Amino acid sequence: MPVTATAAPAKSLLTPGDHTLILIDHQSQMAFATKSIDTATLRTNTALVAHAAAGFGVSTIVTTVAEKSFSGPVFDEIKEALPDVETTDRTSMNTWEDVNVIARVNAIGKPRLVLAGLWTGVCIVGPALSAIEQGFEVYVLADACGDVSAEAHERAMARMIQAGARPMTALQYLLELQRDWARTETYDMTTGVARKYGGAYGLGIVYAKTMFGAQEGGHALAA
Repeated sequence: MPVTATAAPAKSLLTPGDHTLILIDHQSQMAFATKSIDTATLRTNTALVAHAAAGFGVSTIVTTVAEKSFSGPVFDEIKEALPDVETTDRTSMNTWEDVNVIARVNAIGKPRLVLAGLWTGVCIVGPALSAIEQGFEVYVLADACGDVSAEAHERAMARMIQAGARPMTALQYLLELQRDWARTETYDMTTGVARKYGGAYGLGIVYAKTMFGAQEGGHALAA
């Protein structure tokens, strides 16, 4: 049978208002043992996600484990992007077993969750599998996560995907929330975040704007 196309986005694509972002255990002690991604790249990707969430007004939860007794403070990049978001500290490795975090999830009341944090195989697998079992849609920002080895990270991602989680990257998250360059109210913010934290893509924005005044979708790129 013929299929008719319509100019409409897939329902599975994220929008700023349909999900809660949960940033889990982006802390010093957790980063020291992370080997699946280098620390500088991890911090940059985490900054991109945090600034995207701030810019689009995404409901965000920041949680730590044993912040004062062992794991240390959350990354400065998160605090800079989200200074007004309260950090919830836990003792449980699985965020989903902490009643205070769950109270925040329920208070926000969004059906979709986007997760990122350290380590993938413990602190992300736990809440991802638990939330999926309880009926939430779960997305995982793979390059804003890390583990003690590439093998550990990859097996954790595979396990979550098998359970129904949807993998994404940090830059993909930013651009999916924007999704149309005609959205002028977030245009400068999106290109600004990409320029600062988007790696080669960000350099491309700087180059194109500087060299020949390039623009996306009829709008001048932010200087």
